[in-house]
Amino acid sequence: MTATTAPTVAAQPVVGDGTSTRTRASARWRRFRAPLAILGLLALVGLLAALPEPRTSTTAVAPDNPGPTGARAAARILEDQGVDVRYVRRVADAVAQAAPDSTLLVVGGMFLDGEQLDALDGTGADLVLVGYTGIAEQLSDGLLVGGTDGGPAVRDAGCDDPDAVAAGTATVSGSLRATGPGATVCFAGDDPESGAYAVVGGQRPLTALTDTAPLTNEHLAEEGNAALVLRMLGKNERLVWFVPSLDDLSTTGGDGGPALGDLVPPRVRLVGLMLVLVVVVAALWRGRRLGRLVTEPLPVVVRAGETTRGRGRLYRRSRAYGHAAAALRAGAASRCATRLGLPRSAGAVQLVDAVSRATGRDAAAVEHLLYGPPPRDDAGLARLALDLDHLESEVHRT
Repeated sequence: MTATTAPTVAAQPVVGDGTSTRTRASARWRRFRAPLAILGLLALVGLLAALPEPRTSTTAVAPDNPGPTGARAAARILEDQGVDVRYVRRVADAVAQAAPDSTLLVVGGMFLDGEQLDALDGTGADLVLVGYTGIAEQLSDGLLVGGTDGGPAVRDAGCDDPDAVAAGTATVSGSLRATGPGATVCFAGDDPESGAYAVVGGQRPLTALTDTAPLTNEHLAEEGNAALVLRMLGKNERLVWFVPSLDDLSTTGGDGGPALGDLVPPRVRLVGLMLVLVVVVAALWRGRRLGRLVTEPLPVVVRAGETTRGRGRLYRRSRAYGHAAAALRAGAASRCATRLGLPRSAGAVQLVDAVSRATGRDAAAVEHLLYGPPPRDDAGLARLALDLDHLESEVHRT
């Protein structure tokens, strides 16, 4: 009989747990793709929220209010005609934007005090007062405010003012009375000597309209409202549209009154700095310090079986099938080599050849069992552990 020799097995390098960079990257992608998708969705929502949107408001007679009580339509038409419309809510901004060659529109203004009115009057701009015209008495001695006479009604111009004549009729309410020279009153109501629209001439004209209805989107297209508004506000290239805000406490555009820091006693600042210093010192004192590792005896003795079961649970929780398989294979290979009398320096080829001769198994099958690819699930790992146990039992019987 001819003696048969075991086939020579080519040595294959085994790195780590038998996985490659590609398989590890694929496993990590499968693990983190759901959180990454959620983070990407949140980032997309944040980006869409941060995108600039058309500015709109609900402030009455504001040029950015598209509602019925807003005046966005009039502002857009003025901009199309080349007028630079600048919307402001504070007296300081209105004073800064207005100039002698511009128009300053004041809507309402019932909360403005004398100092604020003096600041607006000192800009040198053409003043247009719409709505509450009680401030007209303070800015011009030739105008007196009358009462209201119901809601907006259609009135004829009834005067020789070019802007009122161009409008013909307007939907207005309220009344103004002119007592000084050079004042013209139009759109009279029940009292023929008073009207809803008045113009006081001079070096700087002052125009007053008792009602905001002609400026609103709801009534702009009625009667001659559009003609009156566009001619009244479009005489200069710049229009400062001022709608006073209730929280505007500034007067002439200066510092706007005392700040919060000015109201705090000086000792509070010193105490605050001391508290910050104490917090920093406490953080440095109690904070975690990073340094070299220090070995110390364990407070309790941990059995080897508990350590093995704990490591197995960690492998199972993280689905590290490759690491668990590598540990099982390394243990089985070490015990088989010791049983067969191989040195610790023996390579994979010598071990496979010795195990194949001792068990009678095919060398390729032994190599696949000890150095094959890692399993992909729990069932594959359990099958590998059972096969390695059978292989060890066959080696020990020899």
